[in-house]
Amino acid sequence: MWGSYFLLAVLTGSVDLVLGFSNGKVSIACGDMVPQHGHQPRPEPPPYSITVDTPTFSPHDNITVTLQVASSKHSFFKGFLIEARDAGNMQQHSAAVGVFILTDPQESQLLQCSHTQGSGVSHRRSTKKTHIQVLWQSPENPPQKVQFLVTVVHEYKVYWVRIAGPVVSLRGATAVPSTVPVKTTESSALSTPFSSVGCGLSKSCLRDPVGCDPESDPHCFFLSFSTDEEGQSVVFEHSGPADGYLSFALSLDKWMGNDDVYLCVNDGGRVTISPASVSGRTQPELTTEEDLWGLAWRLADGVIQCRFHRNIVLPEAQGRFNLNQSYFLFLAHGRADQGVIYKHHRQPLISTYQKVITGHPEDLLGSRSPLLIKLHGVLMLTVWMWMVSTAIFITRFYKQSFLLGQRLWFQLHRTIMVLAVVLTGVAFSLPFIYRKGWSKCAGSHPYIGCTVMALSVIQVIMGFVRPALESPRRIVFRWMHLSTGTVCQILAVACVFLGTAQQALLIPRQRSVALLTGWLLWIVLANLLLLIHSSRLWSRDNSNSEDKEKILFAQLERNHGERSIFKRVVFVVFFVGNTGFLAAFIKAIASV
Repeated sequence: MWGSYFLLAVLTGSVDLVLGFSNGKVSIACGDMVPQHGHQPRPEPPPYSITVDTPTFSPHDNITVTLQVASSKHSFFKGFLIEARDAGNMQQHSAAVGVFILTDPQESQLLQCSHTQGSGVSHRRSTKKTHIQVLWQSPENPPQKVQFLVTVVHEYKVYWVRIAGPVVSLRGATAVPSTVPVKTTESSALSTPFSSVGCGLSKSCLRDPVGCDPESDPHCFFLSFSTDEEGQSVVFEHSGPADGYLSFALSLDKWMGNDDVYLCVNDGGRVTISPASVSGRTQPELTTEEDLWGLAWRLADGVIQCRFHRNIVLPEAQGRFNLNQSYFLFLAHGRADQGVIYKHHRQPLISTYQKVITGHPEDLLGSRSPLLIKLHGVLMLTVWMWMVSTAIFITRFYKQSFLLGQRLWFQLHRTIMVLAVVLTGVAFSLPFIYRKGWSKCAGSHPYIGCTVMALSVIQVIMGFVRPALESPRRIVFRWMHLSTGTVCQILAVACVFLGTAQQALLIPRQRSVALLTGWLLWIVLANLLLLIHSSRLWSRDNSNSEDKEKILFAQLERNHGERSIFKRVVFVVFFVGNTGFLAAFIKAIASV
């Protein structure tokens, strides 16, 4: 059985399969440094570290290179492959630089990579190892910077490919600022989906739905970021289901505009990764790709994935934010056509609070619906699903009922309706506060909402100036009050249906329609039940003959008792059901 347990090294790039052997004779793997094990490399950060004893060198100098276990989860490794590459030319099959000298010939051996004997070093046998040490000798004419790369095999199915090691510099060479490491903008292909392993431990993550894993859930929107070992750049990983594009932005507030944006766009079967800036609520303006490096992407089953590095500080870049500060994070996606992006059709996911990009790892939470819009929805549903329907139900069927020994229907109706108008006014103002004006993208919902608000105020005014009971104008008031209230309630229900589909409060469509339909049927059923019951009792009351006054009196007493008990039971059931529908809707709003 062919097997290969070895450690390989890389900075960044694509991973293709090559043959390997458990005895470490893996010269064929020197180029892309990927073992042909029939399994994908691990996507999470490697539990191993590679270090050097000096950051600079001269020609023919020896540098001690050490590979060791850095995590208790994987307390050993069996195979490895180490190479040194020109940090200014980190192509996948670039030539190895310098030669290695063995310090433990029992566990390591030299390989011929790039036509140079000793330019690679691998394991000699597949025993368990916790560390390995070799010497690297600089060539006669070395490049200005050299990067050490390694691939490590823990078990046959568990390995990490092209792990980026330290960069060492040639003494006397023109210095490159530490905040701008050598990089390449050439993109490559990812072989595996991203994983949520390490979220909150080794990297920060923002996910929708909460806790989803992009490795197993194709509907997971995922963003992770972590600082590299040198502390000079941040690695971003972004994925999600989208036919056109994915994007995320760094923002100083929870409003889109004047943000630092990064786009992953499906452009004819390949993904272009670009930084962009947004001035106000306008189309993003693409900027130079030189700000990004280590680009890699993948398209699979309708999911876009992209990975890139960005330096923490870009002093000369216009519109680019420094990553050592705190920002809100936005995740968005939408349609694209031949690389041209269009406005996202869904409210972006916004992190709950600001996060320092280079700060300690966190598992972040976010929401697609702003808090003010959620409060608007909760208040409006409380008023029109619960308060108004209850007040009307009491007025229609419980005028003659006794509650706590007094006739309270009018006091309850008036109190509930006045409070309903006050809460409607508060809820009505919240979208204007959030939008800072009128929304042009909400369709007919705000227009109907304004009509409902106006009719609600008119109802209250009519209630305060109503004529006396004996006034001949009382009948006019009754009809106007009834017709205005009915129209207002119908428009409010229509407004609720339209509101659940708003981009800022996008409750799942099927769920919202099912809840609203169930609530309407519940209201209709309760009203029909009492109408039928009242009709039957009225018919039974009038069937008594006039010459049987005693029987009639007894029948009326009995009917009144039956009516009172039945109506109280119906009211309790109605109230509990109404409360249940409201609670289900509030839960749905809280989840978006």
